[in-house]
Amino acid sequence: MKAHFKKYELKFKRPSKTSRGEIQMRTVWYLVLEENGKTGIGECAPLPGLSSETREEAETLLNEICANPSYFVENPDETQYFSSVHFALETALLDLQNGGRQILFPSVFTEGKQGIPINGLIWMGEIDFMLEQISEKLEAGFRCIKLKIGSLDFDKELQILKSIRENYDSSQITLRVDANGAFSPDKVIEKLLKLEKFDLHSIEQPIAAGQWKKMAEICKNSPVPVALDEELIGIHSKKDKEKLLDAIQPQFLVLKPSLHGGFSGCSDWIKMAEKRSIGWWVTSYLESNIGLNVIAQWTFHKNAIGYQGLGTGSLFANNIPSPLEIRGENLWFNSEKHFEIPKNFFSP
Repeated sequence: MKAHFKKYELKFKRPSKTSRGEIQMRTVWYLVLEENGKTGIGECAPLPGLSSETREEAETLLNEICANPSYFVENPDETQYFSSVHFALETALLDLQNGGRQILFPSVFTEGKQGIPINGLIWMGEIDFMLEQISEKLEAGFRCIKLKIGSLDFDKELQILKSIRENYDSSQITLRVDANGAFSPDKVIEKLLKLEKFDLHSIEQPIAAGQWKKMAEICKNSPVPVALDEELIGIHSKKDKEKLLDAIQPQFLVLKPSLHGGFSGCSDWIKMAEKRSIGWWVTSYLESNIGLNVIAQWTFHKNAIGYQGLGTGSLFANNIPSPLEIRGENLWFNSEKHFEIPKNFFSP
């Protein structure tokens, strides 16, 4: 077996705002495994300030994998503490084993016979920009809207939610919000009580990760169901995962394979969550279409229930064209299309 990787800069069509600031470029690495004339490709996409591993650590480990790929394939635990690299190695190997066609989990989804319901993501920005996005999503047919909150004045964000609920009740539109840990622990319950009136499905990560006792208190007393996201980053062993879930007892988990231990790590979270009657859904997090494609296939394979956080990578100006399409509020795999990968794009 041979391996190499390619670094690639994804360019946003317009700068995307998050609670951590504005993003204009996104660096990813494509890990390529070759054996017996076949090729498998996996995407490594650590995000600075969010992933537990730095981009430098990820690239160093990719170099080690390329020096001895067979060793890392046979010893997957060697990469478990570097989720983005672990995910890349897992998917590259699965792609190789399935003939290098980017069909890793064959199903009626990859046959183009069934779609995956997804939420419409509203990016942070000034109130007019956010309302414009909401209008576009509703016109496109979305019935689950997810808003990033925490960057604007909170009263403005409440006004946006109020404007939605004045026109659509919870039977017409499901509303999710994601605070990305932006609320202060001493004011979080006060803010959640104000959010309660908008009949929200859930709020993701209301306070910053690592405050288990406070988060447990929030999950117990919040009038809005709480979903953990960043809280799961860096929790690798099954023992620590069980400890976290039993300590905090959230209502939901938001799983991102690139952040939460790849498919193997996320599968562990799912088993433990279901044992405790904790709901879950899957979300991509700014991967290119290579990573998004396999996350979508795996999500369908896991029989995920409800709306998932998957898109088509349309934020990027130079993404790799793929068979993924959004029709209405569903993500589809167009079986008549193929990845339009430029010749020699993945060459070393």
